[in-house]
This record gives sequence, structure tokens and C-alpha cells, in this order.
Amino acid sequence: MLKLEIVTPEKRVLVTEAEEVVIPTASGEAGILTDHAPLISELKPGILSYFGKNASARLVVAGGFVEVSDNRVAVLTDSAFFPEEIDLESARSRRDAAEKQLAISADSPENREAAQAEREFAEALIKLAERK
Repeated sequence: MLKLEIVTPEKRVLVTEAEEVVIPTASGEAGILTDHAPLISELKPGILSYFGKNASARLVVAGGFVEVSDNRVAVLTDSAFFPEEIDLESARSRRDAAEKQLAISADSPENREAAQAEREFAEALIKLAERK
């Protein structure tokens, strides 16, 4: 069994036990099971899923970092949302604003990267909200 903890700067979002955690890392989705090798990875904006005997859920994370060690999965992210917390219209507005920013930030790799991350986050919010 894994101990999963998701923390944002504002609060501890979740502490639970899980049999499997699927996280959106910078290099693709990673499945974490009991006795997984130690890992530290950057997260990309996307949907994090966990599955356990008593509960399973999906939530959107806005990037950050994950550390896996000794059957503990610690996720540090700027924000995290469960499906019932997502305002679909607001998420669509975020995506549209990010796409506009992408269109005007072609000359600045740093601005383009931030706009791309914002678009990915908004798209994950929309995807999860539409599956409520």
C-alpha cells in the first residue's frame, strides 16, 4: 500500500492510501505501485489518478514535483482540483486566454512555455469536468 499526499502552498489537499497512483510527469504518465523504486520527477499539468481498496479518484494538478520513496508518494503542486471543484466555463476561458498568449509569445520561449503550461492545465480541467 502507498501513502499518497498532495500538497499545495495553501493547504494539504489529500492524504490517503492507494494501491496505485498514476501521475503526469514531464516525460509522460507514470504508474506507481507498492515498492516502486525511489523517484523524483517534475510534474506537468494534467490528471492524477489513484486507486485503492476504499477509494479511487482523479484530480487535476498544475505541475510541480513528485517524490516517491519508501511506499510514499508526495506531490507538491501549485494547485489541485477535484472534478466537483471545477467551473467548466472558467476553465474554457483560461484555455482561450492561454491560446491567445501562445499566439503572441512566439518570440519569447519563456512566455511561450508558461502559456503552454497554462493551456495544458486548462485542458486537463475541461477534460475532468466534462467527465463528472
